[in-house]
Amino acid sequence: MTEQTRKLVVVTGASTGLGASAARELAGRGFHVLAGVRRDRDADAIRSTGVEPVTLDITKAEQVAALAARVADDPRALHALVNNAGIQVNGPVEALPMAQWRWVFEVNLFGHIAVTRALLPALLRDKGRVITISSIGGKVALATYGAYAGAKFALEAVSDSLRREVAPLGVRVVVVQPGGVRTEMAARGIATANDLAARMTPEQDERYGDLVRATNALMASGTAAGVTADAAARVVAKAVTTRRPRTRYTIGLDAALITRLARVLPDRALDRIAAANLRRHHPPGTTA
Repeated sequence: MTEQTRKLVVVTGASTGLGASAARELAGRGFHVLAGVRRDRDADAIRSTGVEPVTLDITKAEQVAALAARVADDPRALHALVNNAGIQVNGPVEALPMAQWRWVFEVNLFGHIAVTRALLPALLRDKGRVITISSIGGKVALATYGAYAGAKFALEAVSDSLRREVAPLGVRVVVVQPGGVRTEMAARGIATANDLAARMTPEQDERYGDLVRATNALMASGTAAGVTADAAARVVAKAVTTRRPRTRYTIGLDAALITRLARVLPDRALDRIAAANLRRHHPPGTTA
């Protein structure tokens, strides 16, 4: 047995996409992975050597508590928590219903905080680490990304605070910022955006309809040109296994470029770049 086979890793949101790929990648490196899924069919699909599915909706307190109990009862050390679960809901600030705002923050922020808090006793005991999957949306908020980027900005702030709290106690906290990744998340996000757009008032549709359609086209294009979920999972695995991990990792050239531009360019310059990029995706005959 290697050192890793005596250690646990928890991956939330492991039903599909990056989470599923990360669970398999880490199991292949010798960890025993507790892979959070929400449905029985997802559990059957991901169950394999080294990957143990656990029922986990991070917004449900009883399931988070059950996960913490499962970890506490295991004699193996908890090496890492990978906070990966998430949803993408896009819409203009004016038009996105408040229920959607609250749900995005519940899943993309408060759920991660709940899981992290529940597993911190084990992570502190075992000198583990917290790997949180953010987004380039955690650095730059594009039009219609207010709710999604707002939650990711907040998630990065919480991660920074947590890192400074627990570093003296031996726990490392790492943020991973993917750009375009070829998973089902973007397609689901586009479908949700279209559904929400269909509910806009005529006045809102006149103001934002073309913007929503252009943003969806940009999202689809960025996803198609992005890295594979398996390639992204290798970056996550690096954050989990590297002896002295960086505080942040990007995934993909787009994420690396955007995070660098955000550090050096003033807001107005970023606005112009974002508008020019979006203009290429506006429907023919419309103005950006």
